[in-house]
Parts: sequence; C-alpha cells; structure tokens
Amino acid sequence: MHRAVRTSSLALLCAGFSIGLPVAAAAADFAQVYQDALANDPTYQQANATYMAAREARPEAWASLLPQISGSAGRSLDHSAGLSTSIGSSASGQPVPASFYATTHSNARQWSLNLSQQIFSWTDWMTLKAADGQVAEAQATYQAAAQNLILRVATAYFNVLSTLDTMQAQESSLKAFDLQLEQANKRFEVGLIAITDVEQARAARDTAAAAVISAKQALATAEDQLEVITGRQYDTLSEPGTDMPLVTPNPASQDQWVQTSLQQNLSLIASRLAADVARDNVRIAFGGHLPTISLVASRSFNSAGVDEDIVGLGTFNLPSWTNDRQIGLQVTVPIFSGGGTEARVHQAQYQWIAAKDAVEQSSRSTVQQARDAYLGVISGIAHVQALQQAMTSSQTAYRATEAGYRVGTQTEVDVLNALSTLVQAKTNFASSRYAYITSVVQLRFAAGTLDTNEVQAINHWLTSSASVSPGAITPEAMTPPAPAPTPKPPAAPPPPPP
Repeated sequence: MHRAVRTSSLALLCAGFSIGLPVAAAAADFAQVYQDALANDPTYQQANATYMAAREARPEAWASLLPQISGSAGRSLDHSAGLSTSIGSSASGQPVPASFYATTHSNARQWSLNLSQQIFSWTDWMTLKAADGQVAEAQATYQAAAQNLILRVATAYFNVLSTLDTMQAQESSLKAFDLQLEQANKRFEVGLIAITDVEQARAARDTAAAAVISAKQALATAEDQLEVITGRQYDTLSEPGTDMPLVTPNPASQDQWVQTSLQQNLSLIASRLAADVARDNVRIAFGGHLPTISLVASRSFNSAGVDEDIVGLGTFNLPSWTNDRQIGLQVTVPIFSGGGTEARVHQAQYQWIAAKDAVEQSSRSTVQQARDAYLGVISGIAHVQALQQAMTSSQTAYRATEAGYRVGTQTEVDVLNALSTLVQAKTNFASSRYAYITSVVQLRFAAGTLDTNEVQAINHWLTSSASVSPGAITPEAMTPPAPAPTPKPPAAPPPPPP
C-alpha cells in the first residue's frame, strides 16, 4: 500500500513536468508586446519628440536668409497746462517781465514699415548647411532608437521566459528535496539512518526553498522590466515551440556582416553626420571674421495736431506731418570683439576633433557588436543542438531509472534525481533558444537591418503559451511551505532482566 501511494505521488509529479506550462486562453505574443512598447515606451516617445524638434532647424536657418519685415504703428494724446514767464521789452526799450498762461492739446499718429534682406552672410549660409546635417543626424538617431526598441523588447521579453524556466526548475528541485526529506524522516523513524542524514536532507531542502524565493523575485523583476517598456502587465506570453527553426545567418560570412554594419548601422551613421555638423560649426564660427552685406529699406509717416490756448492771446492750431522713405546698402565689418570670435573658432575646432574621435569609437564598437552577434548566432545554433541532445539523453535516463524503480533496482531518490536532471536539461535547452533568438536580433541591430519584418519572423517561431504571472507578492506567497518537523528518535529497548 505504501509503495502504491509513493508511486502515485511520483506519477503526479512526473505528469506535472510532462504537461509543462499551463496554456492561457489569450496569450500576448511577441508582436503584440512590441506594439504595446511602440505606443507606450517613454524612451522611444522621447526619441520621436526629439526628432520632430530637430526637424525645425532647417526652417529656422532659412528664416535668416529670407526678407525680414517689421512694422509699427502708434497714436498718442497729450494735454498740458501751465504758466510761463519771460523777459520782454517795453515801448521805451526797458526789460520787463511778461507772464502768460497756456493750455496745449496734442494728437500724434505714426506708422513705419521696415525691410531688411541679407545679401551676403557667410554665417547664415553655413548655418543652413549645418541644419541639413542636423536634421539628417536626428533622423538616423530616431531610426536607431526604433531599432533599439525592438532589441530592448526582445531582451526583456525572453528574459521573462528564461527566469520563468529557472523558477520552475527550482520549484521542481524543491519538490524532489521535499520527497527526499520525507523519505529520510521515515527511514529515521524505523532506525535505518542517523539524525545527521535527516539534517543533511533538511539543509538541502531549505537551500532549494531559498533558491525558489530568489527565482520568484527574479521573475517579478523581469516582468517589471518588461512593464517599464510596454506599460502593461501580462499573464501569459508566447514561447518557442518544439519546431522552432535554427536559421544560419545569410550571408554566412562574419566579414560581410561587419562590412554591412559599417555601411548601415544607424548609430554609426548618426555619429558620422554629427561629425559633419561639427565641421560646419567651425565654418559658422569663422564667419564671425567676415563682413555681412544687407539691403535695408523703410518708410514712415508721422503727423501731429497741436491746439495751444494762450490766455489773452487766443487759440492757435499748429499741425505738422512728415512722410519719410529710405533705402540703402548696409555693410557690417567686424573689427574687434575682444577675442570672442577667435575663441569660438577654436572651440568649434576642438568639438570637431572630438566628433571625429567619436566616429572612430562608434566604428570600432559597431565592428565588435557585429562580430559578437554573428558568433552568438553561430554558437547559439550549436548550443541549442547540443542541449537538445542532452535533453533527449536525460529523458532516456529518466525513463530507464523509472523502469528500474518499478522493478525494485532503483530507489525513489534515484528517480527524483533523474527527474531533476531532466528538468534542468529542459530549462537549459529553453534558455539556449532564448539566447539564440536574442543573438539574431542583436545581429540585425548591428547591421542596421532590424525592422518589423524581423519581429513578425520571430513571432512565427513562438507557437506555445506560458503563464508568467508570479501571483501575489507577499511573504506567504513568496515563501514555500515549511517541511514536516523531524521525528523523535525511536525509544531504546528496555534492559534485559537481571
């Protein structure tokens, strides 16, 4: 009866491993997660807004070369009253003071129209040229951010699945150690082993329980990292099926992938354009030494009506108006600016040198990324195949151990150990496939060819569903149940009678 119960418990445990992950009714696949990230990722949205802002550099530069027209108009009313005293002459020629009280009302109107057109300005033309480079650099940076979004989504997505497999492996190991501890307790009760063997089994079980807690924390952290990108939480995710293809890079040449990366990597292209902009900034700064020529024209009109009332003399109306037209050619020659222009030229030259060094650094980094990603795909294929064979061997070993357990040549612990080895082999095999997919994405990213078509191609490989919800984040949910207490040692037999 006891053997049947143990066999039934073991069968249930094996069935749990054979069934695998629970299938969700509605799993979010890789393409759906990418669409969520496309709509909600703050980093990508920031890159988009930065690109849209940078596009305005060209119309801003054009504005300095187009006619500048300004106008003004105004009207003013003035009222003043007061007593004025002056020295006059009498009929006999003697000086006498004369005082009079006057009230003045004035009504003035004016308007003006001004036109300025740059005829020659080296700085403005170089600014326009640099603006074209700035827009091109911003576009390349934005496209690189779009490709980087796919890479970040893939990394976070498959990191969730990898931590999920690790957690399941740790949970299966914990179940195995629970059964091993249970068996050790029963053997201790009948006096077959010492208490130290039970404590060793308990220590192994507690270590496995701590590993389960760490694995649950890692899964929750991985899900949070994915939520940072997508703004959503997922109960289920699609994972690779058993028929996932292992595609060799085309072309199958590391050097060709490196050359493609040097030509098409968007981050490298953006750094080259930034160097071009830095070179144009040197020319802009040098324009501070050159004269500018402008055509200026203006027209203005002023009118005023003054009513002055002098007590004793009467009221006088004093109107006035002017209509002015001007046109001219204005030449501005910088003579001395305190050394500021020369300092700005030197500053721009050093920034150009730094930009060229940044291009070299980006070029070397791109070559390294392309080589590492290519080797990752090639070695990933071999790794997946090797671990698939290891999983097949573990399955064979597990079946043989289980058969030996049925006929009595293998113990329950042997079966559990074989089962743990099989679970670990399955976990390693699954993790190797995630690493292979990530390497494919990294290779496309390094080559500058990562796009939505690659997202759809990877999505076709994901034909199964996995429950990734860690459940409630509480001490009770995160901590596995405690094992049964250690039984007391069997009582010693009574001494024989004298």
